[in-house]
Amino acid sequence: MTDIAIVDYGMGNLRSVSKALEHVAPTASIVVTSDPAVVEKASRVVVPGQGAMPNCIHELTVRGLKEVVLEAAKNKPFLGICLGLQMLFEESEEGNMKGLGILPGKVRHFLREAMIDADGNKLKVPHMGWNQVYQTSRHPLWNDIANDARFYFVHSYYVETVTPEITAAYTLYPTSFTCAIAKDNIFAVQFHPEKSHLAGLTLLSNFAKWEPSSSH
Repeated sequence: MTDIAIVDYGMGNLRSVSKALEHVAPTASIVVTSDPAVVEKASRVVVPGQGAMPNCIHELTVRGLKEVVLEAAKNKPFLGICLGLQMLFEESEEGNMKGLGILPGKVRHFLREAMIDADGNKLKVPHMGWNQVYQTSRHPLWNDIANDARFYFVHSYYVETVTPEITAAYTLYPTSFTCAIAKDNIFAVQFHPEKSHLAGLTLLSNFAKWEPSSSH
């Protein structure tokens, strides 16, 4: 039995995610896989992602992974990273693409004209670099992580939730946007924990131990 399956649909920082999880959960069986049967049988599922939403949904579909990802998001500890967060929502402005529709809301592009900081400086899109993350809920995946810990971001799109109660954290660029969501057995983040040093490793370690039924 695989403890943690990292879903390989041809997009994502798979090696970094795998190495980080191996570091924090050395006794766990961790596989990077594009085999739907392996994902289906795994105890926990991680869906990383980098790139564009249309390609992501296409690759999940043609590789036969879409249904097992949908199923995993219903019934086992599930961690989405970057595009793995965005794909959970109903639609994206990136290619006017429908997402998986697991969560209500839309993925929006940063408005370039609004990208001005408090000092009047123009901010770049994509948003790339370290930002403080402010937790809005007490969740097991935040255990031992400071409320204003810095995580690493690389993205041009962000999620706009219809249900604010699923927001688990926000960050500022330059205004507030949701950068982590939590609902039942799903936890997903816009930032890259695998590139976020100690805070990121702590989050991944928490995920490897997380039992959703006992924490909600």
